[in-house]
Amino acid sequence: MAIDAGDFKTGLTVMVDGDPWVVLDFMHVKPGKGAAILQTKMRNLKTGSTQERNFNASTKFETANIEKKNATFSYEADGVYYFMDGETYETYELDSVHIGDKKYYLIDSIEAVLMMFEGQVLDIGLPSKVELTVVETTPAIKGAPSTQSKDATTETGLTLRVPQFIEQGEKILVNTDDGKYSGRA
Repeated sequence: MAIDAGDFKTGLTVMVDGDPWVVLDFMHVKPGKGAAILQTKMRNLKTGSTQERNFNASTKFETANIEKKNATFSYEADGVYYFMDGETYETYELDSVHIGDKKYYLIDSIEAVLMMFEGQVLDIGLPSKVELTVVETTPAIKGAPSTQSKDATTETGLTLRVPQFIEQGEKILVNTDDGKYSGRA
């Protein structure tokens, strides 16, 4: 199915130069003279590289035929992440280049959505929030304002800012889109 560049949305997957790309960000720009252009930030799903590209707003693209499959995260070994399909018990693997910062949200038995193109796993989708355990943080400062935050490190190595009342060993909810504290679990 063909789609105009002017109809881009964040998360849309399209074919560009024979490879599947996902739109990370876009902005319509109307210069004083000439046709409108679309400034995009896109990630190549095969290589993991990110590029900023400009397109004429009327340029047509084919949508990438991305197959989605539910799977459970099993384990990581030597920079390779393993997922298992709960129905067929088939195992899929994805290297750390494609996982990127999503590694901080992968805990045992978390459900993920594998995004596959021509039988190859290219990316994963995660729940919007995950429950992580704080393994390191400083004690609360007595008399500090309740709006003040402090650094904390989770079991997966993610470092983020949390409210003063969060203690070591507590379970917290973290937003997977931006890596920010979302509340107590």
